[in-house]
Amino acid sequence: MNSVRPVSPERLPELLRLMPKAELHIHIEGSLEPELIFALAQRNGLTLPYATVEALRSAYAFINLQSFLDIYYAGASVLIREQDFYDMAQAYFMKAAADNVVHAELFFDPQTHTARGVAMETVINGLHRACVDAQAQMGISASLIMCFLRHLSEEEAFETLEQALPYRDKIIGVGLDSGEVGNPPEKFARVFARCRALGLHLVAHAGEEGPPAYIWTALDLLKVERIDHGVQAIQDPALMQRLATDRIALTVCPLSNLKLCVFPDLAQHNLRQLLDGGLAATINSDDPAYFGGYMNDNFTQTFAAVGMQAQHAYTLARNSFEASFIDDVPRRAHMDRLDAVFSAFE
Repeated sequence: MNSVRPVSPERLPELLRLMPKAELHIHIEGSLEPELIFALAQRNGLTLPYATVEALRSAYAFINLQSFLDIYYAGASVLIREQDFYDMAQAYFMKAAADNVVHAELFFDPQTHTARGVAMETVINGLHRACVDAQAQMGISASLIMCFLRHLSEEEAFETLEQALPYRDKIIGVGLDSGEVGNPPEKFARVFARCRALGLHLVAHAGEEGPPAYIWTALDLLKVERIDHGVQAIQDPALMQRLATDRIALTVCPLSNLKLCVFPDLAQHNLRQLLDGGLAATINSDDPAYFGGYMNDNFTQTFAAVGMQAQHAYTLARNSFEASFIDDVPRRAHMDRLDAVFSAFE
């Protein structure tokens, strides 16, 4: 569809809810809601440093990425058994289905778990089983992207890769996450080269809190196919042109950016400028349990704050399918369904 009919502001939230979409930036451990954290802690005989669900949720007041990560890793400590990882992913897929997410590419952080003595097999098998069931039970196609923790060494990343290779058929790609500042992409150039040789898709967090230079490095040294976040690209006109020309997708997470103080308020978010600059931006939820919103929350709140319209919605959803790592036949089917929703919406 080259053009989309205007939709009234009152009806726009309904369209945002109904349209099919792909989620390309979701840390599955970041979907772990406080209620499930407490349930898993009880099931596994663990004691949490918070007395109640409400006390834990009230601790979600972050001043930057690191302050969030401290609580994020504490929450993940309740994940012990394969069933725990399955239950966490299933809870996410139920919310995704309600938001008309039809395809999801889940980030997971094995080093967060193997460091606690949880086997790689336990992590991957639990998550993969949930992905299989999401397709069968909810019609959501889903795949796994294994992320390396950038505050750890490249040697540790290589060790993690080796541990994961027996389960290569259950992983479509690798990513790079955790604390960005002081951990530039080039720190992981050799392990990304190895992953590229293995035929894995490559993505990396860059330009969230880090400078545009990190985005350049992720593209030129790591050879990534997508940039996760990337909002700092706006500072570099040459980089903006590169991203637009090469159609390098940005997996933008507006409510995450707000919660982590990347932008002082949502009205100042630069998503619309990125789209208007011709970049293949997408909307995603990042760590929705901690940042106050899943996919449709990110869409509706951001659209209301920055004044985007139906044409932007269509572009964002189409970008999400174009940037996904799915085959051409299901991609085309998703785009046809997207066209149908917009054509039928009155």
